[in-house]
Amino acid sequence: MEQFLYQMNPLTRFSDRASYYAKYRPSYPDEAITMVLEGLGNTSELIAVDIGAGTGISSRLLAQRGVKVLALEPNPQMRETATPHPLVEFREATAENTNLEDHSVDLVTAFQAFHWFNPELTLKEFNRILKPSGRLAIVWNHRNRNDQFTKEYSQILKNAAKDPPVEKEKRKRVMDRAQSYSYFTNWRYQAIASQQILDLEGLIGRTQSASYIPTEGEAGQQIITELEALFKRWVDAQGFVHLIYRTDVYLADVNL
Repeated sequence: MEQFLYQMNPLTRFSDRASYYAKYRPSYPDEAITMVLEGLGNTSELIAVDIGAGTGISSRLLAQRGVKVLALEPNPQMRETATPHPLVEFREATAENTNLEDHSVDLVTAFQAFHWFNPELTLKEFNRILKPSGRLAIVWNHRNRNDQFTKEYSQILKNAAKDPPVEKEKRKRVMDRAQSYSYFTNWRYQAIASQQILDLEGLIGRTQSASYIPTEGEAGQQIITELEALFKRWVDAQGFVHLIYRTDVYLADVNL
């Protein structure tokens, strides 16, 4: 029987990864943030809700454009690890129950998080809290396995995964399911090329930020050994390797 990721303890599974997540997770390209906000009007007048905000990587990117952001994150360790920003207010809430008023926000975003939500309950909630003119943005950084280094890195993660369904989750399938519900309309998609430049510490930290990767014992040490060998093969003259991503941006409008 298929197990969906939202059934795999998403509220606490990152508790021991918060510091790795804050320090080593990739950001998102400027073009993606521009796309999310384009056409919504004066950013200083917008209220956005960043769902599953984690340590606030995406929330701060929106706030840097002048948007007031309500960062909803159920995990206390992630909230406590977040770097503060004057336009970002962290709150404890879930995607399925935001505790926000009807039609009260201009933008709902989910960066690297939507696959952890129950899609039908979540989209119903997003429809409820968005203004009629509001927008939904779902964004993921997806490792581009057409790049040889990124392919080899991804294979290490696949071999080490203690929760294989998490490593193998298919975001296109998640989005196909999301678009089958009637809460949103006018779905559109764009892919943006991006990369993360890492030294050895960053490569190891990026890996340990993944909830499905063991970080202790023999299994944890084996991953570090493999990453050190991979880094040695691919490091450039400046001492870095380059993880290549495709940033997927999905936008939709409220279905009234």
